[in-house]
Amino acid sequence: MQEPTASRTGGAEHGGTRHGGEGVRGPGPLILTEDVALLDDLLRLCAAAGVEPEVHHRVPERRTSWTDPPLVLVGEDVAARCRGAARRPGVVLVGRAQDDPAAWRLAVEIGADSVLRLPDAESLLVDRLADAAEGAGRTALTVGIVGGRGGAGASTLACGLALAAARTGRRTLLVDADPLGGGLDVLLGAEREKGHRWGDFAASRGRLAGGALEESLPAAHGVRVLSWGREPTGAVPPGAVRSVLAAARRRGGVVVVDLPRSVDGAGAEVLAQLDLGLLVVPGELRAVAAAHRITTALATAVRDLRAVVRGPYAAGLDECRVADALRLPLAGEMPYDPGIAADQDEGAPPGADRKGPLGRFCAAFWECALPTGGAA
Repeated sequence: MQEPTASRTGGAEHGGTRHGGEGVRGPGPLILTEDVALLDDLLRLCAAAGVEPEVHHRVPERRTSWTDPPLVLVGEDVAARCRGAARRPGVVLVGRAQDDPAAWRLAVEIGADSVLRLPDAESLLVDRLADAAEGAGRTALTVGIVGGRGGAGASTLACGLALAAARTGRRTLLVDADPLGGGLDVLLGAEREKGHRWGDFAASRGRLAGGALEESLPAAHGVRVLSWGREPTGAVPPGAVRSVLAAARRRGGVVVVDLPRSVDGAGAEVLAQLDLGLLVVPGELRAVAAAHRITTALATAVRDLRAVVRGPYAAGLDECRVADALRLPLAGEMPYDPGIAADQDEGAPPGADRKGPLGRFCAAFWECALPTGGAA
């Protein structure tokens, strides 16, 4: 399978001034400006992003004070002073004058990768500040699993894949996107763990901090899980779903999503963020017929949809014939694992035994799907 597609916040130095409140976490940007009004705006946006900046009037004399911050915001009033400074990524020229060709020429001269105009670009700048503070790099590989029919084993596979990903040392989040399911926290054995469920995010708007999201969720077996509470919960708005999943993806690692078989507005937001979809199909004629309808519904929303087939098979069927009938690439044959029921009776989630059939299947899947280069 092909791969799907901290800096210092120390004290003042050479005229620099630290700004920010107690308890602000994460590396902060460097701000260069003498424009008091512009500085006030930039400090307000830094506070909105949850970062603590360091302010100078010119390029700091100490080289690391210029090269180490994840982002450098250069006011147009002092940009000329940055000519000749060491080239580095993450330099943003900030100003207010609209459509000024001279600003773009100046940006090229100082090595800025963008020019942002306030107030129009405020939300974009907040996003860049927060991304820099979180060390946003490669987004999480996000895999969604859906059953071709009810009881196909999608939740079982989702749980097994999450556990296998966590065993690779990667940050792993298991998301229950099916409000009518039994609750993945129960399957994982985390139903009594303290933490947020979907209902706690129903009012979320805009950007969520990935680190705060991760820390707020229950955890078990090295996996964070976002599931539904035991009490009835109203529908989670699509915007809230989008914010939550975007925050989860920015943290990197792996996100495994157990998908509903019907797609509403919130479900469409989930599908839009998938890198890979897996359709679990039992090897029987009625299941193939049902899965064909699911395939048709998902085909335009999931850019890479593959079949996972499981036996036993009806006469004349095998995993290749099932995948061919659905016109989907075959991701693999999900093996029958007789130990799952017994493990669950003892409180162990599906796939907890890395040497069992499901554990081996999931490990082999990630060997093909995950990028090399270490845990994330």
